Amino acid sequence: MKEVVVKMVTISIMMLMIMQCSHGAAVGGPRRVPAMFVFGDSLVDVGNNNFLTSLAKADYYPYGCDFSSGPTGRFTNGETFVDMLGRMLGIPYLPAFADPTAVGTRLLNGVNYASAAAGILDETGRHYGQRFSLTQQVLNFEDTLKQLRIIVNGTSLSQYLAKSIAILVFGSNDYINNYLLPSLYTSSFNYNPTDYANLLLNRYTRQILALYNVGLKKFVLAGVGPLGCIPNQRASSEAPPGRCVDHVNQILGSFNEGLRSLVTQLNTNHSDAIFAYGNTYAAFGDIINNPATYGFSVADRACCGIGLNQGQITCMPLQIPCQNRSQYVFWDAFHPAEVANAHLAWRAFSGPPTDCYPINIQQMALL
Repeated sequence: MKEVVVKMVTISIMMLMIMQCSHGAAVGGPRRVPAMFVFGDSLVDVGNNNFLTSLAKADYYPYGCDFSSGPTGRFTNGETFVDMLGRMLGIPYLPAFADPTAVGTRLLNGVNYASAAAGILDETGRHYGQRFSLTQQVLNFEDTLKQLRIIVNGTSLSQYLAKSIAILVFGSNDYINNYLLPSLYTSSFNYNPTDYANLLLNRYTRQILALYNVGLKKFVLAGVGPLGCIPNQRASSEAPPGRCVDHVNQILGSFNEGLRSLVTQLNTNHSDAIFAYGNTYAAFGDIINNPATYGFSVADRACCGIGLNQGQITCMPLQIPCQNRSQYVFWDAFHPAEVANAHLAWRAFSGPPTDCYPINIQQMALL
């Protein structure tokens, strides 16, 4: 296990060195798949919310302070988890769906539909203003398909879609921007944690199958990380000094366990497709519990933010962030810093079934 961890750290650092020496395209190896399509929330948003009337934006400094082109709408200091996965798959940075220049042949490498504050449920995150919910992101993908049908003929398009990889990162906002905000949402009054998880999984399944039915056949479904340990939750009155909010982490179990079971069910029922579960909770939890093993010295507070644990108010425009950013697990009140993203990307790409089940993304690309 020790050797595996050391290898992970080494590869993550190498990835960052490649990133710092490259500009724009960010392609780090041979093309492994035709395209990558990304659906999700602010963990993987690359700028869609820049084009929406939303309070959830990251189009200002110091966001992007370590990114080659500065602030882009990514909710971190540098690259996101999916930027790094793209490099490992030989895919350039994906355009945001809402970007007016994301048309024509620029769509052929794939598109990023992710939107900050978005959730599985349409109402999740509504207090932030406009966002593309899961439902809307699926509709947006179908809009992309209409354009792709003009560029690629029918048989070739079917093969292109079947070989491409879809990454879905949902669920976090359905908790921190819905279930855990009883002053704004009624979900915690209407559902116990198990029933709420089942509601989410039923809605999620419907949209996953919608994507499957229009041609996508390779899916990576990321679980929800230990939200009780993010600086925002540690800064709350419910967090014991120096501790995560245990009850928040506990209620996520039903969703994550259910999502893993859903992956097994989908693989059984759809032999022409492959679905994988990304064990974000365990992978990120390991980093938080053993930060020094991964080269971090700060795992309980944000690099950029205000208040207790720098997590009560998230990173503000022109705020001066911490200098030693590679030492911090968290960039702001809610999101991982770039180096933490590198570890998560590597584990999803090359990790064992405990990290990505039943196969990892590298193995998926070979199918």
